[in-house]
Amino acid sequence: MKENSLRYKEAGVDIDSGDRFVEKIKSLVRRASRPEVLGGIGAFSGLFQIDVRKYRCPVLVAGADGVGTKSRIAAILDKWNTIGIDLVAMSVNDILAQGAEPLFFLDYLSMGKLDSSRAEKVIKGIVEGCELAGCALLGGETAEMPGFYPEGECELAGFAVGVVEKDRIINGSKIKVGDKIIGIAGNGLHSNGYSMVRKVFGIDDDRSRARTILGSFIGDLGCSLGEELLKPTKIYVKSMLTVLERFKVNGIAHITGGGMKGNIPRILSDGCKAIVHRNRWQAPPIFEIVQRKGNVPDDEMFKVFNMGIGMALVVSSEEAEEIKSELVKKGEGASIIGEIVSGKKEIEII
Repeated sequence: MKENSLRYKEAGVDIDSGDRFVEKIKSLVRRASRPEVLGGIGAFSGLFQIDVRKYRCPVLVAGADGVGTKSRIAAILDKWNTIGIDLVAMSVNDILAQGAEPLFFLDYLSMGKLDSSRAEKVIKGIVEGCELAGCALLGGETAEMPGFYPEGECELAGFAVGVVEKDRIINGSKIKVGDKIIGIAGNGLHSNGYSMVRKVFGIDDDRSRARTILGSFIGDLGCSLGEELLKPTKIYVKSMLTVLERFKVNGIAHITGGGMKGNIPRILSDGCKAIVHRNRWQAPPIFEIVQRKGNVPDDEMFKVFNMGIGMALVVSSEEAEEIKSELVKKGEGASIIGEIVSGKKEIEII
């Protein structure tokens, strides 16, 4: 071997470190499993055997998402224990919106230099998210990409697959005039609108200044700004699967990027318009704080943020009260926030 021979580690990629990390998290990942999982992590792919006897005509439902620039807040504060929950929530709530039960989840974690302590905290959050959603963490990819990310930062992406009976797919086609809209409370900002929030509070590349801003206690929040911004996205799977077993739900909107303005119209059928009454629920204080400090118009707030409603259901007027009560029994904050009227496929917030 020549004296000046090059090793991959010298280029910034430590394969041995990556292998040790996989071994380290194997026992952790086993916590998020299901009986249908065949084998463990470390193979070229994950195996999941669907019990076809449980279904008449099963349809697989898949979704992919990330956490946006919320990961920048985690990086500034070096707090990584909840961002994995967000990652799972964004995808499992999306496939839940079509009536699907999440079966398994895969993650992609990339950073400039593998920091096993930080990565393990992220994986712990992902495992917790999978436990909350009742799905398996089937596998993933941890990539080391030197020179690609600023120091201390990473990128996250998640992929969820679920199953629903073909005749129970929820796509909004059965929404009709007279239906009611039930809003299920969120847990703050969830994982959308963080570029707006960082602009409003002046959280930029000056890490020291950003940490000071995020560390400031805000009385109306009862915590620091950073603690508020890192509250994990709520996972609605277990409470919603109970509702879907007992009741007919005509439409489900996961209120993510685009807010109510962008997401509720996506599920409306032709000739249906959504009317939402903003005085029927109490939005958490963070939204009013952002709006006031940033001088953000009402219309823009409802285009960017969930405004305290993480998921909206469209149900028949006859079952609306009973469904709301069932959600409350399951620990959700739920209110009847609107109704469907005749009109264009749009939403009006009054």
